[in-house]
Amino acid sequence: MTSDFSATRALFHLPEGVIYLDGNSLGPLPRAAASRIAACVTQEWGDMLIGGWNKAGWMDQPARLGDRIARLIGATPGSVVLGDTLSIKVWQALAAALELRPGRRVILSDTGNFPSDLYMADGLVRTLGAGHELRTVAPEAVGPAISDDLAVLMLTEVDYRTGRKHDMASLITRAHAAGALVVWDLAHSAGAIPVDLAGAGADFAVGCTYKYLNSGPGGPAFIYVAPHLADRVRPALSGWLGHEQPFAFDAAYRPGRGIERMRVGTPPVLQMAALEASLDIWESIDMADLRARSIELTETFIQSVEAACPTLVLASPRDPHHRGSQVSFRHPQGYAIMQALIARGVIGDFRAPDILRFGFAPLYTAPEDVTAAAAILAEIMATDAWDRPQFKTRARVT
Repeated sequence: MTSDFSATRALFHLPEGVIYLDGNSLGPLPRAAASRIAACVTQEWGDMLIGGWNKAGWMDQPARLGDRIARLIGATPGSVVLGDTLSIKVWQALAAALELRPGRRVILSDTGNFPSDLYMADGLVRTLGAGHELRTVAPEAVGPAISDDLAVLMLTEVDYRTGRKHDMASLITRAHAAGALVVWDLAHSAGAIPVDLAGAGADFAVGCTYKYLNSGPGGPAFIYVAPHLADRVRPALSGWLGHEQPFAFDAAYRPGRGIERMRVGTPPVLQMAALEASLDIWESIDMADLRARSIELTETFIQSVEAACPTLVLASPRDPHHRGSQVSFRHPQGYAIMQALIARGVIGDFRAPDILRFGFAPLYTAPEDVTAAAAILAEIMATDAWDRPQFKTRARVT
């Protein structure tokens, strides 16, 4: 299968005059999503009413779409399920992993991890009240920090700020040798780079679908549990849809079989309709082709920006094999520069304290987008066009 990225680009709604380099925050609208959601609203919800759970397959959707995502992250069928938010899935995976290592108390993460993951870990530690410790080290120091007292290694594979990519297979091997389990956050991996959860021996993984998988704002998260652990984990969030027989309405909780037990609440049917439209596009994509195009795009951008903007400092790894599908630059006036870019139709985003962040999604990012964006950035920097009051006023979302 050879991926045709010109064809996939045509399948997205991209506003005229906009170069969109922020799909690592929110993917654009697949053109088919609007009609798919409309059909779900009118033909399913509207005509079938509550019968849609059976007739339209709403109840099976989290597992069915989970299998489609599994192909993109190197997971076996029946090991991924959708629902809830990414923070909830982090909590579920971490709580389940800790219970499987009852004699250990240390959770290791890195200082570049997404804050919400660390917040959830800290909250879980306080809730358990059993002497657990959340320990963080610099991203490059994770390997040496893995010790025999470690219960769980919890990492985001691709750093949300810099795009630095952890060596998943190597860290899993090291953690397993120390007797620990590993939880991976794939928020900036799924749909961005090839992932091989089964091949690497991953224990747990979680991720969102509204970034590179284009399910829309608030799209559901997913969770992966290695098949050999799936019937052993005990869900800390014992929601009714994770019950063995939800409609038996038993007073006592009995976990469902395998990955089904990691379901919690009622799935977001309309959001899953949007996700399904996006996953149809992914059926034509070879992940090796995706990675090759991503490297081509990011390398071109880095070379172009560094040649024309000497005051911008590359924050991402220079080696493309050590970063995800994003490029970040540092500048003390990063926020204002990004606002000036957005005003010129180049949409990236800003991450405190000083990072301009650009996401590259081969499904819809074209080579000409990259060169045009770099040229506009160069003009802004050369003319100090960012140095205006309207570009320095912080909005709630950056």
